[in-house]
Amino acid sequence: MGSQLSVDGSVHVVIVGGGFGGIAAASQLQAWGVPFTLLDMRDAFHHNVGALRASVEKGFAKKTFISFGKTFQQNFRQDLVVGLDLENQKVLLREGEALSYSHLILATGSSGPFPGKFNQISSLQAAIEAYEGMVRQVQSSQHVVVVGGGSAGVEMAAELKTDYPEKEVTLIHSKVPLADPELLPCVRQEVKEILLQKGVELLLSERVTNLEELPLNEYRDSIHVQTDKGTQLEANLVILCNGIKINSSAYSGALGDKMASNGALLVNDHLQVQGFSNIYAIGDCADVKEPKMAYHAGLHANVVVTNIVNSIKQKPLKTYKPGALTFLLSMGRNDGVGQINGFYVGRLLVRFAKSRDLFISSSWKTMRQMAPS
Repeated sequence: MGSQLSVDGSVHVVIVGGGFGGIAAASQLQAWGVPFTLLDMRDAFHHNVGALRASVEKGFAKKTFISFGKTFQQNFRQDLVVGLDLENQKVLLREGEALSYSHLILATGSSGPFPGKFNQISSLQAAIEAYEGMVRQVQSSQHVVVVGGGSAGVEMAAELKTDYPEKEVTLIHSKVPLADPELLPCVRQEVKEILLQKGVELLLSERVTNLEELPLNEYRDSIHVQTDKGTQLEANLVILCNGIKINSSAYSGALGDKMASNGALLVNDHLQVQGFSNIYAIGDCADVKEPKMAYHAGLHANVVVTNIVNSIKQKPLKTYKPGALTFLLSMGRNDGVGQINGFYVGRLLVRFAKSRDLFISSSWKTMRQMAPS
């Protein structure tokens, strides 16, 4: 990145959210020497691309949580943002304190059911133990039902069958095509074929009707699952893999009129929140017409940090343009499918590019720490 930037005492960037976009922005600001504070309710970054494998493989979870403090030191603060004071340029924290900013990066991400997401106030050790506890639930179960056949659901079913081929795994999905609608039809078809090859039972175009009554992520001798088509199953474990929502609670009060219907923030080509030159949104909480992926959050962070630096230097701002879709699905450590720049890529390439490592080494590199073996 070259030399560090010379800034006066008025510059202080606050980043709300320490997901993929948040740590990418923080690392780049740190390299530039720009004063910043990264805020997150956890004390560790969660590499949630590996969350599903951490739910089935004993000892894997420790690779998916990386201490913020070791990397960002005094520039990191564990706290919950409850609102924004736009007039005074302050971020409002849970205990009533307010943190001033000259530039604000909102990287609040999205929330969803555990184990795909881990959105709660927690320490690194407690978070790891939550996943190790999930592994024990899986190991105790003979029949696992996965509800939801988007990306998380199909990857979850594949991880289960890869590690425990002897277990019965049923995937229930309310639609017929699996995985994300943005994917090529041939990719979605191959997802189905891989699951069938692994021995996953598919119940497609069926919806679970008694979901609210079911215990999630907990072993039981018998869990009765029923669908709208009259199918009845007896399972030992039910894992929910749908219902992802944008985390908007930090900004919905102050920026409610700048939000899309899904809770994401309306942004211009520079990823500035509409009407604000010093507030940016990146990752899942930015209303950009592309799938919500870690890869895109990192691209957003690059543009936003460049724009903050350029605004300080009084240089032109950089624009962000979504490209052709790159989307890789890990179907267990030994298989995968996907597309790069809108073109289908073979299973062997995805296996080596993503499935074996799940990009975990990349996050440890970003955080400049050594991954545990």
